[in-house]
Amino acid sequence: MFLEIRHLRTLRAVAESDSLASAAEQLHLTQSALSHQIRAIEDYYGLTLFSRRSRPMQPTPAGRRFLQAATQMLPLMDALDRDLRQLAGGDTGRLFIALECHSCFSWLLPTLNAYREQWPNIDTDLSLSHSFEALDALKRGHVDVVVSSDPIDDPDIRFVPLFHYEVVLALSPQHPLVAEEVVTPQMLAGETVITYPVNRNRLDIFSRFLTPAGVEPAATRSSELTVMIAQWVARPMWRLSLKRRVRRH
Repeated sequence: MFLEIRHLRTLRAVAESDSLASAAEQLHLTQSALSHQIRAIEDYYGLTLFSRRSRPMQPTPAGRRFLQAATQMLPLMDALDRDLRQLAGGDTGRLFIALECHSCFSWLLPTLNAYREQWPNIDTDLSLSHSFEALDALKRGHVDVVVSSDPIDDPDIRFVPLFHYEVVLALSPQHPLVAEEVVTPQMLAGETVITYPVNRNRLDIFSRFLTPAGVEPAATRSSELTVMIAQWVARPMWRLSLKRRVRRH
């Protein structure tokens, strides 16, 4: 393709200037070099771009079409150049974050707001589409960061601890276990346990509490929404749930 970005800049400068001399100065070219560049475009297409008889030179229909393209394309090219330079300098970009923790919104969203204030040119994209396969998405390069409560031994992933959390039991105020100072796994054998929709081996209530004790609850129920779990627990049906509460250091 014959046309280059410099040709668009050349024609725009000539159209915006009152003489070839001022256009050449704006482009840091000699007047001879500028005239040669315009002539090369005209010779290639067999068209005249400017009327030399008028002062300042006026664009012909072909020149006006050329300038129309320059008006549309040059701002886009300038923006692209600016964005690429910012990306190269680490000043802008997009950060894709995936969650493996349904109850993390309470602290993550305020943290992201603070992050945006410090890095306003970095767009943050919070993804829930990967659900609890976020670490696989991280290894495939589909996301940049994963917030997870289940670190794994993988040489391709670096885990950075943020804080510890405690596991708590959420009960209806009318539930008989409210009066107990200590709740054992056996006390939950006849209850309905409400959790997030995650495999049991990734739920602490099973992997660290019920399963080691050989206890199976009477039933299980799940929801992705913490508020829905809380509503179920609050009903006078004496259902219960194990819920994570974030505790910062």
